[in-house]
Amino acid sequence: MGRDALIRSQLHLERTLDDHLPRSVPRRHSPVHHRHRPRTPSPRRRKAPMSSTLSPVAPPPLVELRNLTVEFGRGINRREVVRGVSLTVRQGECLALVGESGSGKSVTARTLVGLTGSGATVHADTQRFNGVNALNWTERQWSRVRGRDAGFILQDALSSLDSLRTVGNEVGEVLRLHGDLDRARRHARVVELLASVGVPEPEVRARQYPHQLSGGLRQRALIASAIAADPGLLIADEPTTALDATIAAQVLRLLGGLKGTRTGVLVVSHDLAVVADLADRVAVMRDGEIVEEGSVQAILQDPRHPYTQGLLAAIPSRSSRGYRLTDRSRPVAPGGPSLPRLTPAPSPSEGIRSPAPVSLPAAQGTPILAVQGIKRSYPGPGGGTRTAVDDVSFTLGTGTTLGIVGESGSGKTTVARIVLGVEQADNGSVRLHGRTWEEHRAARDASARRSVQMIYQDPLHSFDPRRTVRQVIGQAVAAAGTPRRARADRVLELLDLVGLASDKARSRPLDLSGGQRQRVAIARALAAEPEVIICDEPVSALDVTVQARILDLLTELQERFGLSYLFISHDLGVIQHVSKDVLVLRDGVVLEHGPVDDVFDNPRHDYTRRLINAIPALPALRKDTIPS
Repeated sequence: MGRDALIRSQLHLERTLDDHLPRSVPRRHSPVHHRHRPRTPSPRRRKAPMSSTLSPVAPPPLVELRNLTVEFGRGINRREVVRGVSLTVRQGECLALVGESGSGKSVTARTLVGLTGSGATVHADTQRFNGVNALNWTERQWSRVRGRDAGFILQDALSSLDSLRTVGNEVGEVLRLHGDLDRARRHARVVELLASVGVPEPEVRARQYPHQLSGGLRQRALIASAIAADPGLLIADEPTTALDATIAAQVLRLLGGLKGTRTGVLVVSHDLAVVADLADRVAVMRDGEIVEEGSVQAILQDPRHPYTQGLLAAIPSRSSRGYRLTDRSRPVAPGGPSLPRLTPAPSPSEGIRSPAPVSLPAAQGTPILAVQGIKRSYPGPGGGTRTAVDDVSFTLGTGTTLGIVGESGSGKTTVARIVLGVEQADNGSVRLHGRTWEEHRAARDASARRSVQMIYQDPLHSFDPRRTVRQVIGQAVAAAGTPRRARADRVLELLDLVGLASDKARSRPLDLSGGQRQRVAIARALAAEPEVIICDEPVSALDVTVQARILDLLTELQERFGLSYLFISHDLGVIQHVSKDVLVLRDGVVLEHGPVDDVFDNPRHDYTRRLINAIPALPALRKDTIPS
């Protein structure tokens, strides 16, 4: 088929789809075509003319829901995940939908654009999109709206981007479907979009595939794709979870700029700190229901519901260091051979009482880990080399935590892999108890290998999905040299150690929640009885209350067994909460290194100051709203 025939076929398809849309929903003209000259409001969004006797007519809400209920399954498997939810999103405003994993917020957001899923049963008294009744829209009608009138930013960029297409083609696909630019202008617009969301070297990145980008860069590419057609409604589902502090702040500023135009924004998040400077209104969801709604100032400064108060109390920060984020009535005494079963943390609905102080262990004697002048380079995309780590040095004391912070691509994970011994540095040395990895191997010291373990950001991808929890941990127990007859008991002991019931041993990773999977990852790391644990973004994918429980667990294990942590995170609030010292990396180079208070109070480098300024700030809670 020739080019003209293809164009005629596409036009015919568009007319056919338009015939299926309600006549009251005019087609949105491509904003790309008029990008460089003044735009006039589309007919759908033009306000009624002013009159000397009549008040201006407000435009209809972009989205209006009344009494939404969503169910999955049939018969005895029927499960109601959203019940009685009502909300509106208007032009120029941002509504934040906040709650823990499983609260129903993402299902609600997907229902707004017809993405609930084929297995869902949806009931609502009212569901309107741009003033038009959308209760009975078909998938074809919804697909005509998505991308053009509603953009969707998902949390998992790697799963959302096509691994077989370049990033440029992925972003350009939206322009191809909903714009009228030729190939050259479309490519130029793709580069412009990537640059607008903070992608460095956008011309180069546009030619790369998703797996060649860091997690933060993939997320930014996904955001560029969502805003490419300038949709009237933008839904952002955990848009900054995988991003470092400065890029997250940049993305939030971008979303804030969009809401100030003709665009309405719905942000889904588990973190009230993230939405503090972005949202106009906040709706807090728990177990499928909205338990509290109001202005951002009212919700953050004067929360009324115990669940909201619990969400706020669980946010790690500098002020929380030395205290537990969740209620632990029993402090853990260091020095024992084993840790009693941890009592489950109370749910936020029960409130979080005044935290119990934590006694952080002090460094003892010679550093357990000494890293001196390590450097690592890789082949560059255009020939030559790219230096990922350049002359990095630090020490880690026994029973202490060193935090490593920096943006995506700063070299944090490369440092971790070199310290772990799975990657070889070009120069420099890593010494554990005074010996390099080469010296330990020459001495056939198998215990050294077990002395350093790692907890990964995404435990699901580090587990074999075909194996049960018993098998996942059992493999690590066997590798640690535990006799066969004692392995089953050791697995149950480790599950008990991290606060998981013994019946979870029969589960597979996919059957567990995110927090449960991370506890399994911690148990696997503890199987070898390590002295050093490298924590590579261990809580970045968890909601704030689960994150609090995991951080408290790591603290308890550290004070009980004298563990040393190398804690990598893009969340500076987490770093301030857990770390004694902090190291700031940028482009593989150490910019600052010292006690966490000294670095954060007196940063010497502009880059560190930008990181600190990007920390989301929450207004102070009224004293009578703090859980007791």
